Order: sequence, then C-alpha cells, then structure tokens
Amino acid sequence: MPTIHYAPDGISLDVPEGQTLLAAALSAGIPHIRACGGNARCSTCRVAVLEGLENVDPRNEREQSLAEWFGLPPSVRMACQTTVRGPVRVRRLALDQEDVQIISRLRAGKAAALGAKLPVAILVADIRDFSAFSEGLQPYDVIYVLNRYFEAMGRVVAAEGGFINNYMGDGLTALFGADGQPDAPWRAVRAALGMLDAVKQLEPYLVTSHGRAFDIGIGIHLDEVVVGPAGASDTKLIAAMGGAVDFACRVESANKEVGSRLLVSEPVYSVVADKVSVGRTARNASKQGPELTLHEITALR
Repeated sequence: MPTIHYAPDGISLDVPEGQTLLAAALSAGIPHIRACGGNARCSTCRVAVLEGLENVDPRNEREQSLAEWFGLPPSVRMACQTTVRGPVRVRRLALDQEDVQIISRLRAGKAAALGAKLPVAILVADIRDFSAFSEGLQPYDVIYVLNRYFEAMGRVVAAEGGFINNYMGDGLTALFGADGQPDAPWRAVRAALGMLDAVKQLEPYLVTSHGRAFDIGIGIHLDEVVVGPAGASDTKLIAAMGGAVDFACRVESANKEVGSRLLVSEPVYSVVADKVSVGRTARNASKQGPELTLHEITALR
C-alpha cells in the first residue's frame, strides 16, 4: 500500500490504491481545507509534493485545467484529485481561513502570483547624490521630483515588458522575465539605456525648476529567483526573493567605483554581448561577496 507522509505534522498513512490525498487525510482525521467540497473547483486543498513526485499519478483533466488556470508548478497538486502509487511526502498549503482568503486573492495573477522560480533579469537603479540635490528643497518639491522621475522610469520599463516591483527611497528595482517572457536580459539592457536617455530629457525641467539636475546609476544581473506577491492585500507587489537581488544591488553600487552609469554582470553580458557597445570591463571586490566581473554598456549596436 502507498504511504503518505504529512509534513510538518509528522503523520504517516498507509492508503489503499486509488484513494485521493484528500480522502486519505480526512479519513485519518487530518484537517484539510476544501472550499469547494473537494470537487476540483478551487485550489484550497492543494498540497506541495516534497518527495516522491515520481510516485504521484499524472493530473487528470479536471486537475490539469485548474493547474493551468492557477499557474501551478508540477510539484503542487490538488489533493481532491491526486492519487499515489508509492511513498510520498506532502505538505498542505492552506491551513486556515486566512490562507483561503490569500489563495483566492492570488487567483487572477496566475504563475508569478502563486510563486515560482524563474530566470529573471533584475535591474537596480539609484539616483546619484540625491541628498545633495534635494538639500534646500521643500518636502513637496522632493516628493514631486521623485514621482516625476519614477513615472518616467516606469514608462520606459513597461515599454520593454518589465515592471517596477520595489521603490527604496530614491532607488528602484525592476524585473524582466518574471512573467515568463523570453529575452529578459536584452529587454532589461534596452530599458536601462532608455532610462538613461529619459533622465537626460528630464534635466532641462530640473534645472529650470530647481537650478540643478541629477544622474543615475544602473546595475543588471540575471539569475533564477523566487517571484511572488508580498505585502498586505491592498498593497501587494510582486517581489523577487533571493541572493540575486543583493547581487544586482552590488552591480549597481559598483558604478561609483568604476565611474560608469550602466554595469551588467557576466550572466547578462554573455547574452547581450553581440548586441551592445561595451566600455570598460571591471573587477569589483567587496566584503559582501566574491569578486565580480562587470561590463559597462554604453549603447546598442
């Protein structure tokens, strides 16, 4: 008989052939949320198969339809439809009513909204010496300038199929490829050069209005990251989680040492090298991590 191990409950069940994960759990007294009553019309009974995915029967038509709608990875299965033919280790993904509410809010966002590990180009941009620029300005003017800058950057990023997912003071992070679109590094580089042009176009306004202007530095890195929604329900943004984000911040910060405006990491450069004009190649060492090989991009070919 197949054995189901429930983590982190520490419960193991021997189940008859053909019994679903949901039926097995309920028969053993393991609470299992099923908003639709276990009829494959929701995803609240879903489980993560932690071990033994090869021992799980393929999705039937009803489960496949739900999986495609919600953008579920292969390891996430509907307990009401899934049977096993060997030992598996699973974890329930909805444990209480708050989980049910969160899952229902994620419904429209599909793959990225439900959480997935994807190759993503991470673009980090930061205004140079913004404290000096804003010194003496009224708070309203500081916020207005930032909003005008962010609006301009957002238009450029969106035009290349990316989106700004985080604002950090006068800095921002944008993601390319979090929606599964191809050519993420190339689109991120085009966006970065467009952002530099947009800042140049913003300069006359800044000088006329405030007697000064600013420049920005941009860093881009490519890596696999976990992307998914984070934040309260009314302020939820798609977040990228993992060391790759910190790595991208290091790439951007190195512009100050190199004296450049746009640097990319080796993984990005390997994809776009034949499409761009390159300035300096620099090596950056830091207490935050290993030495980086970085490439300055100056224009498209």
